[in-house]
Amino acid sequence: MKRLTTSLAAMAAVGALTLTGCSSGGGGEGGDVQLQMVETLTNPARSAVLKELIAGFEEENPGITVELVSPPTEQALTTVQQMLQAGNGVDVLEVQDSTVGPFTANKWIYDMNADLEGWDGWDALTENAKKFANPDGPTHMMPYGFYGLSLFYRTDMIEEAGFDEPPHSWEDLVEIASAVNDPASNQYGYAFRGGTNGNSNAAAIITAYAADLIDPEDAFRLADGSGTVFSTDEAQQAMDDYLELFKNGSPPSSIAWGYPEMVQGFSSGSTAFLLQDPEVIATIRDDSTLTEDQWSTTPLLVGPSGKAAQPIATAGWGIAESSEHKEEAIKLIKYLASGDAPLTFAKGNSLVPILTSAADDPFFSEGPWATYVEMNEDPDTYLNVAQPRGVAWWTEWGEKADRELQQVLLGEMTTQDLLAEWDAYWSEKYASEE
Repeated sequence: MKRLTTSLAAMAAVGALTLTGCSSGGGGEGGDVQLQMVETLTNPARSAVLKELIAGFEEENPGITVELVSPPTEQALTTVQQMLQAGNGVDVLEVQDSTVGPFTANKWIYDMNADLEGWDGWDALTENAKKFANPDGPTHMMPYGFYGLSLFYRTDMIEEAGFDEPPHSWEDLVEIASAVNDPASNQYGYAFRGGTNGNSNAAAIITAYAADLIDPEDAFRLADGSGTVFSTDEAQQAMDDYLELFKNGSPPSSIAWGYPEMVQGFSSGSTAFLLQDPEVIATIRDDSTLTEDQWSTTPLLVGPSGKAAQPIATAGWGIAESSEHKEEAIKLIKYLASGDAPLTFAKGNSLVPILTSAADDPFFSEGPWATYVEMNEDPDTYLNVAQPRGVAWWTEWGEKADRELQQVLLGEMTTQDLLAEWDAYWSEKYASEE
């Protein structure tokens, strides 16, 4: 039996889902090939853009068709894991920087580096895109864009609460969200992430509070080598403030909120603040609830030192090791990473693009995107840092951290015990690498 870094129990629970559309691989009539492509960060607007790009690829490549599989976001990761373990049903798949480590450790992802030798698309990529695609090999993922947190806020709700500008710091957010919060009117301050991947937002406030102490190459380590960020007094203050934000400024039901519930909470008008990636810009605009003058974005919140740690996060396309159509899969990945396709995908999903040519496009320097330009132009305040998302145990960490964060929100664990657990976990993992 293969050694897995993921939960087999969870995979079995959704077994029926993974069987959907598992006819991939087999060629069609007359030698035609059908690729099965699985996305894991699904929403309807995003899938629509992807289908348009696939149609363009199919037009340029007669004889190759692509079936897009779009599992519900909360089940998507488990679904693709089971498909990869089964060794069929997927040719091209969405690979996140948090899953490339576990997927590679399980030998599920194909190294496409040799197939990309001499590809003229390399020169058009930004430095960050090259960093993750790794021209020197191995290449397990071709990024399609980058994510970066900013604070979405309701201009009208904070004005009604007596504030004339959005929060600049986490402490500001606690104050304003608490003032906006009015459960009797079904109006809440912050779209808290207490469910799936809730640990990521906890990490955002912890690294902001400890911004002067962390190693920018690994934001979970201290720069002086003395331990993990979770062992600091700054982390303790951050988690205490974060718990106050939940108790006094967030919907009680947000203890179970993941990505879709957070976005829905903001776009439906029930919460005033949302910490999310720029892809939400397109989602809010597609929703008719809020008008353009009712919301905006502001930079990532700073900690007491006046700095924020801005993690570089990405996802992209990879090829399943088990695919019988790697030549055709490479064609699809090249198509999605060159020409107009990556800019179309970035615009449609509000991603930081992978091509240097995007700097000449007004789309990325105006409107809600101005926030990201502001952050990129002030690297002394918004520090670019990396989190250890590529380690083989990242999925294990996420499950553990989410579970324990929820225990804190339920009053079953103190913030002190939470941070002690997280410090011990990462200290042991780092020690195992030495």
